[in-house]
Amino acid sequence: MSDLVTAEDLFFNRAGLDRSRVDGVVDNALAGCDDGELFLEYCQSESLMFDDGRLKTASFDTAQGFGLRAVAAEATGYAHASALDEEAIRRAAATVQAVRAGAGGTFMEPPAGTNRQFYADDNPLALTDFAVKVKLLADIDAYARGRDARVRQVSASLTGEWQVVEILRPGQDPVADIRPLVRLNVSVVVEQHGRREAGSHGTGGRVTYARYLEPETWQAAVDEALRQALVNLESVATPAGEMVVVLGAGWPGILLHEAIGHGLEGDFNRKRTSAFAGLMGQRVAAPGVTVVDDGTLPDRRGSLTVDDEGSPTERTVLIEDGILVGYMQDRMNARLMGQRPTGNGRRQSFAHPPMPRMTNTLMLGGQHDPAEILASVENGLYAVSFGGGQVDITSGKFVFSCTEAYRIEKGRKGAPVKGATLIGNGPDVLTKVAMVGNDMALDPGIGTCGKEGQGVPVGVGQPTLRIDGLTVGGTAL
Repeated sequence: MSDLVTAEDLFFNRAGLDRSRVDGVVDNALAGCDDGELFLEYCQSESLMFDDGRLKTASFDTAQGFGLRAVAAEATGYAHASALDEEAIRRAAATVQAVRAGAGGTFMEPPAGTNRQFYADDNPLALTDFAVKVKLLADIDAYARGRDARVRQVSASLTGEWQVVEILRPGQDPVADIRPLVRLNVSVVVEQHGRREAGSHGTGGRVTYARYLEPETWQAAVDEALRQALVNLESVATPAGEMVVVLGAGWPGILLHEAIGHGLEGDFNRKRTSAFAGLMGQRVAAPGVTVVDDGTLPDRRGSLTVDDEGSPTERTVLIEDGILVGYMQDRMNARLMGQRPTGNGRRQSFAHPPMPRMTNTLMLGGQHDPAEILASVENGLYAVSFGGGQVDITSGKFVFSCTEAYRIEKGRKGAPVKGATLIGNGPDVLTKVAMVGNDMALDPGIGTCGKEGQGVPVGVGQPTLRIDGLTVGGTAL
């Protein structure tokens, strides 16, 4: 634990709560329920934005509160407040008790304990002076403008968060976690012959700012953003139609996350609204395709020592060699489906109930060299990076926009293209994976996943993939 503060110190010593009295309120509120917990949270966050050569915005925020949940069968009662006092918790208890409606459930077994820790609990906001953070952003601006005379605009942002949580439930020792999270983002606009294009790069994780203060780290981020912008200056219109698409390693795994990952979350399958519902044990992907969700990767943006229900995170195999073998589960959906929780119960904050969510969702590497994959394609598209997209969980249909892509011509990377979109169906795409590269890579640490109005940090990863017969939306006439 950090020598600055602990969960015990924040929620009981400083807030003035009496642990035995709070335990009694929780025990009474959840008596006769199948599950539930009191979720306590304290969170500090900050954001600095440097644009047009000056510091544009700087903000700092502190939030604290609790969420009390009672679960009886499929019914959930949830109450929350930003006041950390016993009276507020008692009022919440009176509210959530209504869900049991005379039922006498057997309370679900508590999560197993863990002594693992996948990130340090240092507070990144407190360890680095404000002036040092501002200087970092100013240095980024100056470095980017000095790299190429075509640079017209530079934007850089630094964000950090330090979250302390404690989870209480009847008959269980309290479970606490202290979670750092930082992110550095750089965007560059270049101009040549009257044409302007942009490039961006971000990086982050559950670490302190120290890593991003190192010149080799932030200069690499600037160089990558500038490289993308200069590539886009040379881009041509995208041809449209059905073609072979090669996805690059790393961040393109966001397509896997959105088009496939959500469909493997327990709630969608319990309600049979997922395209994968009822397919356990069946082939859902081409041979060689193995997909896992792994919340145990050290320092990664999507990793958690314990999830927001207190369950230790795991490496959960979802698809193994093309066969559907698992779902991501929180406690409620696991109980209702007769399965076990996988450490995927997540929530945005104390004001939100938990639900099954991804952590770091990855496709494992295969046997093919990336150069071999490119060489196997006569004509197609090589998609290296993605921006936004839309997905229908029920059908699996998706549309994704490419921020960096190239034509493939006679087995070689050709001209960069602009305005490419990928259109398809997630379950269908899995069956069209023809070659899996041996270069599995993780994203740089920038993902945020939205579901039912809640956003949580996530990670993605994949190797280079060849997908046969994917629809490409383009701009070429």
